[in-house]
Amino acid sequence: MDYTVSSKPQPINFSASGIDELLQNVRTIITTVSGTVPLHRSFGISVASLDKPLEVSQAIMTSDIVTAITDFEPRVEVVSVTFDTDESDGKLMTVVAIRLKEGIEL
Repeated sequence: MDYTVSSKPQPINFSASGIDELLQNVRTIITTVSGTVPLHRSFGISVASLDKPLEVSQAIMTSDIVTAITDFEPRVEVVSVTFDTDESDGKLMTVVAIRLKEGIEL
């Protein structure tokens, strides 16, 4: 089964468990700017590509997102990464489809 995670801000549920915990972990990964977590500077996604043309930025961010999720949440695999753009606001929202790796039960 595939699950969708958006970079849209949501409150943290400190008692999340099971699939809710997993989805929250992925959301945390894709919404954290790398270099901002003390003692874990590589956690998150680089924003160095944001000033590049949209297509270039999306390609670089897709690669960064897949790598970060693979590194920091090994229980899932990335199915797809898409972007919702709001050109009037200049916002780029990430939407990631994931699924549990084979053999993982929650």
